Amino acid sequence: MNLSKRWLAEFVDVNAEDRDFAEALTLSGSKVESYEHEGAKLENIVVGQVKSIERHPDSDHLWVCQVDDGSGEIVQIVTGAQNVHEGDFVPVARHKSVIASGDKITAGKLRGVESRGMLCSVAELGLTTHDFPYAIEDGIFILGDDCDRTPGRDIREATGFDDTVVEFEITSNRPDCLSIIGLARETAATYNTELKLHEPEVKPGHGNVNDLLKVDIEVPDKCYRYCGAVVENVRVAPSPRWMRERLRACGVRPINNIVDITNYVMLEYGQPMHAFDLRFLKGNHVVVRNAKAGETITTLDGEERALTEEMMVIADEEKPAAVAGVMGGEYSGIMDDTTTIVFESACFNGIAVRRAAKGLGMRTESSARFEKQLNPDDCDTCLRRALELVQLLDAGDVVDGIVDNYANPKEPVTLPFEPEWTNKFIGVDVPADEQKRILEEIGFTVENGTITAPNFRIDIAHQADISEEIARFYGYNNIPNRELSGVAKATLTERQRFNRLLERTAMGCGLSEIQTFSFISPKSYDKIRLPKDNPHRNCVVISNPLGEDTSVMRTTAVPSMLEVLGRNYSRKNERAALYELATVYIPNGPDELPDENQNLVFGMYGKGCDFYKIKGVVEKILSAAGIDDYNVEPKKDAPAFHPGRTAVFTLEDRLLAVCGEVHPEVLDNYGIGTRAYVAMIDVEYLFEKSDLVRVYKPLPKFPATTRDLAFVVDADMPVLKIEKAIAAATGKILENIELFDVYQGAQVGENKKSVAFNLRFRSAEHTLTDEECNTAVNRAMKAAEALGALLRN
Repeated sequence: MNLSKRWLAEFVDVNAEDRDFAEALTLSGSKVESYEHEGAKLENIVVGQVKSIERHPDSDHLWVCQVDDGSGEIVQIVTGAQNVHEGDFVPVARHKSVIASGDKITAGKLRGVESRGMLCSVAELGLTTHDFPYAIEDGIFILGDDCDRTPGRDIREATGFDDTVVEFEITSNRPDCLSIIGLARETAATYNTELKLHEPEVKPGHGNVNDLLKVDIEVPDKCYRYCGAVVENVRVAPSPRWMRERLRACGVRPINNIVDITNYVMLEYGQPMHAFDLRFLKGNHVVVRNAKAGETITTLDGEERALTEEMMVIADEEKPAAVAGVMGGEYSGIMDDTTTIVFESACFNGIAVRRAAKGLGMRTESSARFEKQLNPDDCDTCLRRALELVQLLDAGDVVDGIVDNYANPKEPVTLPFEPEWTNKFIGVDVPADEQKRILEEIGFTVENGTITAPNFRIDIAHQADISEEIARFYGYNNIPNRELSGVAKATLTERQRFNRLLERTAMGCGLSEIQTFSFISPKSYDKIRLPKDNPHRNCVVISNPLGEDTSVMRTTAVPSMLEVLGRNYSRKNERAALYELATVYIPNGPDELPDENQNLVFGMYGKGCDFYKIKGVVEKILSAAGIDDYNVEPKKDAPAFHPGRTAVFTLEDRLLAVCGEVHPEVLDNYGIGTRAYVAMIDVEYLFEKSDLVRVYKPLPKFPATTRDLAFVVDADMPVLKIEKAIAAATGKILENIELFDVYQGAQVGENKKSVAFNLRFRSAEHTLTDEECNTAVNRAMKAAEALGALLRN
């Protein structure tokens, strides 16, 4: 909505600077998008009078003019226009001036004759012949009596092209602000100043409108009110300059006095109007009805449009004359030979108008307003304003009376006046009298403890709406900051904190997070070599998939990780180390939702990545979860993994994690040309067994004693199994056991390996004796030997 500040001044006195005005209205709830000054591009262009004119000595189409530009000297200007005469008042672009196009005008010579500027056309001022109908497009703008023709006067002031236009963003719940009066009401309340409204007065005319016009509404659920008036002896002519200026500032092109009156009232009150030529209304009868099957209408834009039975039309006794609230028909407009017109001011159902406009593929200024649901109580006021303007502009003879069909008048909305509730709701302390003043300034009435909302405020339905009105005029910036009432303080759940711990630990190990889709292709299971009878192939099938590649919900996240590793490898990334906290979906039959379990999946390849690296990441995650009593065993039958480079982590005989090198065939399936490693942890089981309680242990008071033991064992003997046997045998005095060497070679025999451990003993109560340590070491050796280990000398 564009607002002319010059028009606004008719209703409210505000002397604020444009920037301050925009800020104040925005803070009070009417958001200002921008503002601009008309003619801002024009520089150093003034009114001049042609004192004399003679032909150019060297041209048959140029004229040499002597012009009084108010500077005290006569200025010589050469022009090619043929419509300039001695005594004319014209716009003069002086030396070093700028016209509307941005072009700079300087002194120069035209065919050897000096020219100290340029005479301007309406287009060069940024205007059109709609703004000044007596101007010609291909000649110099000759200023008429409606302009200030004082030589030297700035051309913007002389032509009224110096208004300030403020653009507002009006929300759909405030159609009342799609009008000059609506924004004036907001301005008056913002600045706590008087709102000067004008009550339209129509002078007595002649005849009786009921003898010339009949109105019937067949769809009262779509047309709430229809008002009509008749004007005879119409005199179509250009509108006066003040009206053209206001229309132009608001973005509406002036056309003629009758059309301009309807647009003027629409802008002033927010109520779209239409003028019909009475001779094309068969039977002088207006019927508001739904369109009939097969009906068509040719609208004012010349397009023939097919109507549906849900569309509301304004018809006569034979045919549709307009699409209600959208656009008139080709014969409903005002023509040069029009003598009698019908002014329409109606209120339609907003939803019905929007559906019709959308169905016809057209959105007009009228439909944009109607679809926001206007106030039916304004229809007669707007119609009387139009008739008042007709008399003011002498555009015709008004027939006495108005046809008003208003079957079900709108009941006003009432709410209790509860200042205490409002203060508590907003969090302020505004006195009741101040609240009453604010409400009354924007059209509400407060009497006997009851608030009556004005009918133009369709957005008022609850006490909270009243609080909003108080808050915005009290000042949002004056409301103190505080916590919202009744809102729970959000905290992470125990599971959310656990998941974040896992993610932070993974990132601390140098891995980057990825996120993949939960749905995959069934072929992904073939790519990771799953047997046909593997339970992971039992998936939830999507009934309306995006495609075959996303047709099932995954039961393992390994294919998703390998897809990302393969994509990185194909993009020539030399190294990748990734993780994902992925959800997998385990079906529970056709009648139940699947179990949604989380797995923590790792994947890596490139420099520094090997089996021990990814195994170390898994161990770090388990340590962060407080789990240290797990078992690690080799795994040779995991289909996606290398049979000799895979390990499984178990806890209480249940699978907790698996890690290892990816099988070469699987690498080929994903286009990965180097060794890659993948691990997967069951987060559900990990969370169930986690122990996040950290117990403080004081620094030891007594010294430690260390012993080294080396054993020869079978090559496939898990080191962790030996470590656990030693720890169980040595008892509480074993503070730490660490593997520090593994050796395989001829010296230890075929299919054998040597493993060496460092044992650290310490007591929290006293200094250990050699005897105590030796006894513990002997027990450790016996425990290892029970597993088939031989002490290496």
